[in-house]
Amino acid sequence: MAKFHIKKDDQVIVLAGADKGKTGKVLKVIAAKERAIVEGLNMVSKSTKPSAANPQGGIIKQEAAIHISNLSLIDPKSGKATRIKIEREGKTVKRIAKKSGEEIK
Repeated sequence: MAKFHIKKDDQVIVLAGADKGKTGKVLKVIAAKERAIVEGLNMVSKSTKPSAANPQGGIIKQEAAIHISNLSLIDPKSGKATRIKIEREGKTVKRIAKKSGEEIK
């Protein structure tokens, strides 16, 4: 499986698609499909049958996966899209924003 520059709980910006320019927090990364689910973005309507959890049933809105290539990390200093650089010191790995040089936590 491939390694990605985006991880769970990262702040990202959408580079392409219907939600272009919007930002959000990554809820889940699906490595096998090279996709990520971002909080509040790429919302789809899903029909649900009545159940114990949802006795009414009906249509609910939920996040759909976005391809990783359409996402970019947000620079902690400027708030704009940035690429990252990986620095390794022994076993520790740091992700550094290319634009500002700050560490992405």
